[in-house]
Amino acid sequence: MATDVKASVSRVPLPAQKVRLVVNMIRGKNVKQALDILRFEKQKSAKHLSKLVNSAIANAEQNMGIGSDELYIAEILVDEGPTRKWRRFGARGRFKPWLRRSSHIKLVLRERESSLVE
Repeated sequence: MATDVKASVSRVPLPAQKVRLVVNMIRGKNVKQALDILRFEKQKSAKHLSKLVNSAIANAEQNMGIGSDELYIAEILVDEGPTRKWRRFGARGRFKPWLRRSSHIKLVLRERESSLVE
């Protein structure tokens, strides 16, 4: 039976659309491969995602005794978080809103099924 390990982070100060671009690269990968991809990715969301993956690995090792060699990213979801609305005043007394978007990320690591049939 596969064991699920969950981790999440809330209110990441990046838009969900930009985070999903990096998430799509690591979905379904082995944990070590995902960390290698995130290490060399230039986007800001890669730093937040690598922290989240490392946190989930630590949860698996500490709480469930699962080694990181057997884990892969089974599910990773990015939802929109709250949007802060800032004001910017434009020409002729007009109002130009700035939307500071944020996102919530949920990660599920799963243990690989052994391919040995007895």
